[in-house]
Amino acid sequence: MPLFNKKTITTKIAIFQKKEIRKTIYKDEWWFSVVDVIEALTDSAKPRDYWYAMKIRVKGEDGVELSTICRQLKLESSDGKKYLTDCANTEGIFRIIQSIPSPKAEPFKRWLAKVGYERVQEIENPELATKRTRMLYKLKGYSDDWIEKRMRGIAIREELTDEWQKRGAQEQKDYEILTAEISKATFGITSNEYKKVKGLERENLRDHMDDFELIFTMLGERSTTEIHRTEDSKGVPKLKQDAGRGGKIAGIARKELEKEINRPIVSKKNFLLKKKSSKKLISQNYVVSLL
Repeated sequence: MPLFNKKTITTKIAIFQKKEIRKTIYKDEWWFSVVDVIEALTDSAKPRDYWYAMKIRVKGEDGVELSTICRQLKLESSDGKKYLTDCANTEGIFRIIQSIPSPKAEPFKRWLAKVGYERVQEIENPELATKRTRMLYKLKGYSDDWIEKRMRGIAIREELTDEWQKRGAQEQKDYEILTAEISKATFGITSNEYKKVKGLERENLRDHMDDFELIFTMLGERSTTEIHRTEDSKGVPKLKQDAGRGGKIAGIARKELEKEINRPIVSKKNFLLKKKSSKKLISQNYVVSLL
């Protein structure tokens, strides 16, 4: 089975009839987790077993090897780690669901076509992706001021990861190490430890940060980017050193603010309750695309 190990893969979530389906961008199109699609269509308690048996059945009946239309891409699992997962693009998923007897097949096909069309629109006009993300945050109950900071943070993060890619970061684990280094220097804890403080599991940590947390995150990442460029850094060891220095700049600023306001910046607060109260406003077929 072909393997793809792209270092900049980001797991995103799409929603079909209250079921989460992981997806990612590969070669400028959406690729979806096959087991997530199977679970959404069949409500199977063991979608991986269903997929395994289905491949054997289809090969025996039609002589078709479904694995050949898939790629193994790294997607984030419920434990927060990324694993190689069978994924298929829109065309591949259409072929796979032909072999799944389910009353949900037809509405899923329409949903899938909509998701694919939205991606085409976003490629032609990148501003649409930004507008959709803004609208989603708005529907979830976030304030306009918070949304502006979050969107700016997304841009700063993308700028930083572009530098990492150009300067020698090769694997997803490299990005995780560098991100943890900035977070630890900025807040005194790694990103994974931060999620535990806020009681999060699969949720995006930054979607549960308040204004100050977002601001210091941006300061640490933007400082790191500038250090990389100024020193023309190359290789993960040097990038890691820079990440610590960039995060330290934000960490010093954080500590000074904490002295002035007499409280810690790192907070247990999250937006889970607000998300639950706003969930009814979001269409079941609305595509969730958080960076």
